[in-house]
Amino acid sequence: MSDITDGLGTAVEGGLLAKAVEPEAGDAAELGEPSGKTCDNCATPLLGPHCHACGQKGEVHRSLAAIGHEILHGVLHLDGKIWRTLPLLMFKPGKLTRRYIDGERAKFVSPMAMFLFSVFLMFAIFQALGISAPTDLQPTGQALEVIEEASENASADTASRRAELMAELEALQQGDPRRAEIEAILVDLNNADKIIQGAQSFALGEESADDTGPVLTVQDTDVEWLQTNVANKWRENPGLMLYKMQANAYKFSWLLIPLSIPFVWLLFAWKRRFKAYDHAVFVTYSIAFMSLLFIVLSVVTSAGVGGGWAFTALVFIPPFHIYKQLRHTYGLSRFSTLWRLVLLFACILIVALLFFQALLLLGAF
Repeated sequence: MSDITDGLGTAVEGGLLAKAVEPEAGDAAELGEPSGKTCDNCATPLLGPHCHACGQKGEVHRSLAAIGHEILHGVLHLDGKIWRTLPLLMFKPGKLTRRYIDGERAKFVSPMAMFLFSVFLMFAIFQALGISAPTDLQPTGQALEVIEEASENASADTASRRAELMAELEALQQGDPRRAEIEAILVDLNNADKIIQGAQSFALGEESADDTGPVLTVQDTDVEWLQTNVANKWRENPGLMLYKMQANAYKFSWLLIPLSIPFVWLLFAWKRRFKAYDHAVFVTYSIAFMSLLFIVLSVVTSAGVGGGWAFTALVFIPPFHIYKQLRHTYGLSRFSTLWRLVLLFACILIVALLFFQALLLLGAF
C-alpha cells in the first residue's frame, strides 16, 4: 500500500514540475471592448475571458470544483494539448518534432514538460508495481567473513580427520590391507585441502596457493577519493548504494538530455541548417516516448498479459520509432536515416554508460 501511495506522490510531483515548465498556453482569446474589470494577477484591463498580458483567466473561482479542475488540469496535465501531442508522439514523432521546431508550440505540450511528466510517471508506476533494484544484498565485508569462516571450518575438519587416520595408520601392521585404504583417503584429504584453499583464494581475490590456474583479483583504485567515497562504500553496503542509485536515476534523469545532444549533433555536424535546439527537441521527445513505452510494457507484464509480446515490443518498437522520428524531423532519405540509426544506437550505449557512471559517483554523496 505504501508503494502505491509513494507512486502516486511521485506522479503528482512530476505533474507539478511539468506544469511549472509548461504553463497554460495556446487557448486563443478574442479581444473585445474593455469590460471594466481588471486582471487579478497583473491589474491589466480585461478585453476578453483571458488577460491578454499574462494569460490568466478573467474569472477566478474559489470552490472545490476549481480545486478538482486544478488537480486534473495542472497536476495530471490533462488538457487539450496533451491529447493533441500524444497521438503524434506515438505514431508520427518526426512530424511532431518538426512542427514544434518550426514554431507550432502553443498547441503541443513542450518537450521538457512531456519529458518530466513521463519520467516521473514511469518511476511512480515502477514504485507502485514493486519494480525496484534489490536492496537486501549482503555487504561484501560480511560475505568475505562468511567465506573465511567456512574455509577455516572445512580445513579444521580435514585436519582432524587426517590426524585420526594417521594414528590408525601407525597402529596397523605392515602388509595390512587397511593401510592401502587409509593412504587413499589421506590422498583425497590432501586434494580436498587444495580445493578449499583454491576456492578461498578465488572468492577473496587472492593468488592461489599453487598458482596453477587463473584467479579473480579484486583491485582497488589508485585514486584515493574514488577509493574512499565509492569503492569502500560499495564494499561495505551495496544494498544502500543500489537504493541511492535508484533514487538518483529519476532525480537526475534530465542528464540524459545534455549527454545525448552532442552525439546527435555529430550525426549532422556538416548540416549547418540544423541547430542544437533542433537536436534538443528531438532527444527530449524521444526519451519521453521511451519512458511512456516502458510504463505500458511494465503494466502489461505485471498484469501477466503477453510477457513474450512485451519483450518483442521492447526490441522492435524503439528502433522503428527512432527511425521515423529521425527521417521526418530532419527530412532524410531512407539510406541516410538507416546509417544514422545504426550510429545512434552505438551512441545510446555510450550515453547509457556515461549516465550509469554518473549515478555511481552521485551515490557516493
